[in-house]
Amino acid sequence: MLERIQKKYHYAMVVFKELVKTDFKLRYQGSFLGVVWSALKPLMLFAVMYVVFVKFLKFTDGTPTFPISLLCGTSLWGFFSEATSMSMHSIVDRGDLLRKVHFPNYIVVASTTMGSMISLGINLAVVILFGFFAHAQYTWRILLVPFSIIQLYAVTLGFALILATMFVYFRDIAQIWEVVLQALFYATPIIYPISMVQNNPEFSWAAGLLMLSPTSQAIMDIRHNLLSPQYVPTVWDIVHNPLVCLIPYLLSAVILGVGIMVFRKYSAKFAEVL
Repeated sequence: MLERIQKKYHYAMVVFKELVKTDFKLRYQGSFLGVVWSALKPLMLFAVMYVVFVKFLKFTDGTPTFPISLLCGTSLWGFFSEATSMSMHSIVDRGDLLRKVHFPNYIVVASTTMGSMISLGINLAVVILFGFFAHAQYTWRILLVPFSIIQLYAVTLGFALILATMFVYFRDIAQIWEVVLQALFYATPIIYPISMVQNNPEFSWAAGLLMLSPTSQAIMDIRHNLLSPQYVPTVWDIVHNPLVCLIPYLLSAVILGVGIMVFRKYSAKFAEVL
């Protein structure tokens, strides 16, 4: 019995690794710069946002680390957006493979998100490198960053499993998720500092509400611990009730749990529906 489980686990890991390698290669197949786009794309997006929102619209908190914080936030959001959007199509795109080869369906979704994680790793390496020239404050708190990245990945995987399941049955979910992503982007303090909301008398109450989103909390935690403990606040700095501060962490676990439950419930019929 134990040997059978070990063989099944080994087979699943082999399939997972091959899918990750294949997905990552296909992303840049035929492009001249190839994997370089993993770092170049967020840098180009950062340049546009910096000129438009920081230089022209003055979306800045005036701290020396805001530009590198903006680059970091852009990279982290790019991971969440890319991983959920690509994973949503993963089951449908791999329909032929699912009908021919027997392996756990969740591997298809997980491999897609892991491909985005590789891109995020490249992006964060660029962020750290730029941070040496952009007043980043590297402290012992950098050791806490992996925990926040794991949390962000858990949230992303939870959404990815839900979206991949729904897309098999309802293709319109792609259009809906595109709008939801846009709303979530503006509800996450990436292009604007959270202090802009805090210092606005009419909307100061919204600062705490924005920080209760798992994506906002995780991104702010990573920026705080990686780049600037002095200038980047976390949910613990904005919401002064410790029990309320736990909400985004609990929501992360709930989203992942719901994603696993939904996927398990409907995955057995994927091959039949496709």
